[in-house]
Amino acid sequence: METILTEHMPSSELVTDNPAGIAAEDAEWSNPALSEWWQREFTDGVDPEYTEQILPLIVSEVGGSDRVLDVGTGEGQVARALTEVGCRVIGLDPFDAQVHEARRRGGGVSYALAEAAHLPVADGSMDAVVACLVFEHIDDVDGAIAEVARVLRPGGRFLFLLNHPLLQTPGSGWIDDQLLDPPEQYWRIGPYLIEQATVEQVQRDIFVRFIHRPLSRYLNALADHGLVLQHMHEPAPPSGFMADAPEFVEAHTVPRLLALRLERVSRP
Repeated sequence: METILTEHMPSSELVTDNPAGIAAEDAEWSNPALSEWWQREFTDGVDPEYTEQILPLIVSEVGGSDRVLDVGTGEGQVARALTEVGCRVIGLDPFDAQVHEARRRGGGVSYALAEAAHLPVADGSMDAVVACLVFEHIDDVDGAIAEVARVLRPGGRFLFLLNHPLLQTPGSGWIDDQLLDPPEQYWRIGPYLIEQATVEQVQRDIFVRFIHRPLSRYLNALADHGLVLQHMHEPAPPSGFMADAPEFVEAHTVPRLLALRLERVSRP
């Protein structure tokens, strides 16, 4: 696509509230071990949440668009799924390990190195923008939202997917209380209104940095840039995920994903 510029967009330094003392670079996607973990555990059809829920939802919401920008494309599975239904897709990611693997896997997508807050794309050139589980890792959320608004044409769609900001807060999770009579299982919600960065160990020697923000923080920033909510999805976990968690009988009642479809209605 002619809208791509060729310059390398350097990744920013991440500063984290990190009581565990994990080195910042160990929790960044520039760490090859972290990128390889993601590619191994969540792509190529091995993760039921992507194959049964996320990818079909994205295709259903923006699959009819012509020019689509995939922000934080990673190894490109979202971009490839949209290309397969006829979209012309640009996939952008700030990390070499991800873009290198995305190019290796191919699929007819144009890939480039870029940060979400500095998109090398012309004003109003995109019919749709997708950001799938990306903004939880972005420090400059306002800059990134401003860039999404800038590159979308009036009437264009922004599909914004997050780990559910209310129900997937730091410290949230299932409690299996065997001391009660009868025993109870319930979902604990961690601090919601506190905007904070945390580092989570997701596997031995693999760490991921997340930034929690309340939903109002996102929606108000989106509205300030002319991105207005049109539809919201809070899907139950898919059957493949439920099959891996049979011990939590009420897991189907707690959504893990929030997807917002927004429309570009005006220039800021």
